[in-house]
Amino acid sequence: MDLNYSPEELGFRDEVRSWLAANLPSELKDRGYLPKQDLMRWHRILAKQGWVAPAWPKEWGGTGWNVVQRYIFEEELGYAGAPPIIPFGVTMCAAVLLKFGSEAQKKRFLPRIYNGDDFWCQGYSEPGSGSDLASLKTKAIRNGEHYVVSGQKIWTTLAHYADWIFCLVRTDPTVEKRQEGISFLLIDMKTPGITVRPLILMDGGHSVNEVFLDDVKVPVENLVHQENQGWTVAKYLLGHERMNTGRIGESKRELQKLKQAFPEKLKGLRWRDRLTRVEVELMALEITNLRFLDRMRRTGQPPGADVSMLKIKGTEIQQALTELAMQAADPAAQETQALERRYLDMRKTTIYAGSNEIQRNIIAKMTLGL
Repeated sequence: MDLNYSPEELGFRDEVRSWLAANLPSELKDRGYLPKQDLMRWHRILAKQGWVAPAWPKEWGGTGWNVVQRYIFEEELGYAGAPPIIPFGVTMCAAVLLKFGSEAQKKRFLPRIYNGDDFWCQGYSEPGSGSDLASLKTKAIRNGEHYVVSGQKIWTTLAHYADWIFCLVRTDPTVEKRQEGISFLLIDMKTPGITVRPLILMDGGHSVNEVFLDDVKVPVENLVHQENQGWTVAKYLLGHERMNTGRIGESKRELQKLKQAFPEKLKGLRWRDRLTRVEVELMALEITNLRFLDRMRRTGQPPGADVSMLKIKGTEIQQALTELAMQAADPAAQETQALERRYLDMRKTTIYAGSNEIQRNIIAKMTLGL
């Protein structure tokens, strides 16, 4: 096992770092909720550079980078304070299409995702079906060359920006095993019968929504993989989603900002002790991530169930850093309002992409065999 960067990889890191310093607009740095036009502006800057979809095959616009280079790139984005590359199209839907999609689906959707012509969102969670996703109830009944979809999705991130949504729907309600009878559909958000209603979070921001589907007609050609085999697609997609939730580069940046913003707090033993513990955990998380990368580099295999530990520890560190910031801040200071918003926003990290409690169950069952 080799957990060190090679000279070539270090050179690549310096190239990415220099490019970001020259091309990341200062007004997009370290922002909270960004409007759609700003998110897509950054997307198109990366697309023009050829860096918006590093994991894609080169034939579809990928960079040809290995897994270590892709990891370095992601962490440098976080460390530079760049806006996120919205994952629903580039990372999630594209990964599904590349693995399970027909040639017609790839040719139709992938170029538009790459160029930022279509904004995607994820239709997974429902009221009563979040971490227990297999209990979903949104139904799709085939009627000739269409499915008629009815149901509700919730906590749908950025659905108010989205042109398309990929959805898990129940196409066979008679099966005994809940994971069966589920299909994966691509749905145009402009289709009649779709209603998006905002959910305002406790930090006052609008990033998630309820999506209501009332007799929405979806062409059969928008079915990905086989009917009733959508759970296979969902599991594949979630592995890619959880590999990216550690956000180590971003946490490194937040840690550095904490040290610079509150130097007087470093003189106090209790706050310094907590900060040091979080810093050690972040270092350990980075090493763990590098172990996954080394295994992927050697075997070429996608991440397995044990990738859940990155999600657990990464999100706990993100929350711990915001807690330390709130403890150190002056309640009367104007900049404390931004810290409060970030603190409240980070409460969701241990829930999305499968709650951390569910992640521990996955590790116990799939990795430890308990």
